[in-house]
Amino acid sequence: MQYYSLNKQAPAVSFKEAVIKGLAPDKGLYFPSEIVKLDDSFFKSITQMSHVEIAFKVIESFVGNEIPEQDLKAILTDVLSFDFPLVEVKKDVFALELYHGPTLAFKDVGARFMARCLGYFNKKEKQQEEVTVLVATSGDTGGAVASGFYDVPGVNVVILYPSGKVSDIQEKQLTTMGKNITAIEVEGTFDDCQAMVKQAFLDGDFKGKRNLTSANSINVARWLPQMFYYFFTYKALVHLKKEIVFSVPSGNYGNICAGMMAQKMGLPIKHFITGTNVNNTVPHYLKAGEYLAKQSVATISNAMDVGDPSNFIRIQELHNRDIAKLRLNLTGYSFTDDQTREVMLDLYDNYKYVSDPHGAIGYAALEKYLSSQEALIGVFLETAHPVKFLDVLPEKIKKVVAIPESIIEIIKKEKKVERIFEYQELKTFLLK
Repeated sequence: MQYYSLNKQAPAVSFKEAVIKGLAPDKGLYFPSEIVKLDDSFFKSITQMSHVEIAFKVIESFVGNEIPEQDLKAILTDVLSFDFPLVEVKKDVFALELYHGPTLAFKDVGARFMARCLGYFNKKEKQQEEVTVLVATSGDTGGAVASGFYDVPGVNVVILYPSGKVSDIQEKQLTTMGKNITAIEVEGTFDDCQAMVKQAFLDGDFKGKRNLTSANSINVARWLPQMFYYFFTYKALVHLKKEIVFSVPSGNYGNICAGMMAQKMGLPIKHFITGTNVNNTVPHYLKAGEYLAKQSVATISNAMDVGDPSNFIRIQELHNRDIAKLRLNLTGYSFTDDQTREVMLDLYDNYKYVSDPHGAIGYAALEKYLSSQEALIGVFLETAHPVKFLDVLPEKIKKVVAIPESIIEIIKKEKKVERIFEYQELKTFLLK
């Protein structure tokens, strides 16, 4: 499988090269040259298959022969070592809980898969070259990447996060690991962090001094494994014999884009819904037809505080850059913090379901869409454990959230962090 740059001014590369480079030299995101449809026999037998068997069939064409079957299955067995519960909140409406991994966030799957792929490639090199994984986080990516890459030989991790704009627990998860993990607190927004990361990738001064790659969902090994969620859900719900719509709380749009990749591979998905907070760049685009990137605004659903989502260009590519085609497959809604709190209370008061702010927005968007539809199954994605957002949960909900032992241990640890204001400081740090 070859991967081309969406800016189309750089040579195509292999899966291995796309993972190690992260971003193409022309600043473009890598995209697979082919999306292979799965056989009908796969979907007919999916209920008899394990998660690892499903994941292998889904990802094998994208990896190609660069990781042998036995090794790829071993990687997937390690990555998918936790559950993905589907909870029926009310009739035909389900919450897909993606927060049962080690850092209690959906990003655990992609981070662990990428870390193990990079570790595999490093082991195969006769002369191991150190790689620096440089990543920006608006919340959960940092913790997932820190956990996924912790103590991986030959890999150093540098995580940028916006000061005061991640929750206390999220901050602890990415600033207390030590060893090969360094956290950098940036005075600015997530978009500022992301801009610094992109600038570093394209800075020629690092050539021969630092081998940089990304672990944001711009990296194909972080992005593509998110397809698994949608296949696992189909396996669990296919017996209901109804069409499925997915509502995905969206920040950088890697997760929902992975769902659309699954759809391209033949997975029967009726429609996608994106729910956002007031950082509503994509819902505005879908309604008005103009894409207006803007400075992000801080909200209680901080992982979605993104004003210029980097993965949206992949969604456009999947729909031939045609907004009319995209509108047939994607509907978008945005919600304020007050509306988000109301939805969290509604879910708890009426259904005894405890949601985090991001999942609540996914549910609210799903309800809006289903109000004009009939005979569909709706699935909203719960992307992070509510415990990560105790500081913004309504008081009555906060009281019933049990704190996992892993979080209790992290809270006790001391935060270790570098602080910067501008790109030059990051560059100086990386070149030390």
